[in-house]
Amino acid sequence: MSWSAAIVAAEKTASVSTLLPGTALPDFYLQLQQQQPYPASWGAGNFADPAKWRANGRALLRQSLMWPQQDVDFAPVLLKTELRDGYQAELWSLQLTTYSRVSLLLLRPELPAKPIGALPAILLLHDHGARFDIGKEKMIRPFADDPKLTSASQWSERYFSGNFVGDELAKQGYLVVAADTLGWSDRGPVEFSQQQALASNFLLMGRSLAGMAAYEDLQLVRFIRQLPVVDNTRVAALGFSMGAFRAWQLAALTDDIKAAVAVAWLNRYQHLLVPGGNLVSGNSAFYMLHPGLAAQLDIPDVASLAAPKAMLFINGGKDKLMPAAGVTEAYQQMAQVWQAYAAPEALSTKLWPQLGHEFNAEQQQQAFAWLAQQLQTAK
Repeated sequence: MSWSAAIVAAEKTASVSTLLPGTALPDFYLQLQQQQPYPASWGAGNFADPAKWRANGRALLRQSLMWPQQDVDFAPVLLKTELRDGYQAELWSLQLTTYSRVSLLLLRPELPAKPIGALPAILLLHDHGARFDIGKEKMIRPFADDPKLTSASQWSERYFSGNFVGDELAKQGYLVVAADTLGWSDRGPVEFSQQQALASNFLLMGRSLAGMAAYEDLQLVRFIRQLPVVDNTRVAALGFSMGAFRAWQLAALTDDIKAAVAVAWLNRYQHLLVPGGNLVSGNSAFYMLHPGLAAQLDIPDVASLAAPKAMLFINGGKDKLMPAAGVTEAYQQMAQVWQAYAAPEALSTKLWPQLGHEFNAEQQQQAFAWLAQQLQTAK
């Protein structure tokens, strides 16, 4: 073949890399996905001992946060109280990190003559929801005079069958805590379109927005565990949507969490990184995107770092944000890790075929019964 003929042949076969029409995906994204072996995954077969696998995975996860350990005095200040039916609501101000002083809602059961270190505790982790005027108030009912009460009640009706999950748990004898992630309620509101710039600016400062959110959740666990009334061997996390991501992430990062409930956020990257998928639009993804981690671990790999502790995953089969095929594959992948620990019974996975992106009253009762069993409390 002549040189000119070779050029003509090359021109006929060559293509210019571009974006997939109507998306922010490169047109070669499927090739990248197919070449991703997730070498730190348990399924990759590079570890024989699950404990050594978990130690390696946790180190990768912790490093990806890009947020160093900080020793801080929480210096809590009680700002306000409100008596409710069988429990007390409290608003606290807390020095969560060197840079962040935040407000949090705490529900304290009114249990007479309760000894020190007696109460089980639950950290509630709010969703993203593209609504930023409320955060902690999505999980715990605001004070009666709080102007956020209307918005919070609307959110409760939309996703939680009209219940405030935290208040329901406090009635059952749990100490309950919820705080705002940066950008929500008292720490916002961030505009939806600002999230990419916010994440970018953190990276320009050598830090990570998702890492800050994760580290602050770790600090909240530490705060709860040092409360005199709390039994620090019985601390659990529960989250919905982005909060579910945060819940299993916390369980993966620390054994200070005894058990966790994750509702409506679990999948595999190959099912989320598709045209029209919620994750590929950016924005909310930046609170859950740890630089470099996806080169090593798929989503269920990270969640599996919580093994062999007790975990409950609840998802809806008609959840448009979390494709059911990806949920099922993730459940199967995680089951292999708990089986490797000889603790398959500690992993509970529930797929509600007819339900969407929600945490309704029936699902709540399932979660409450499971938590009572794990934390050995009466329903």
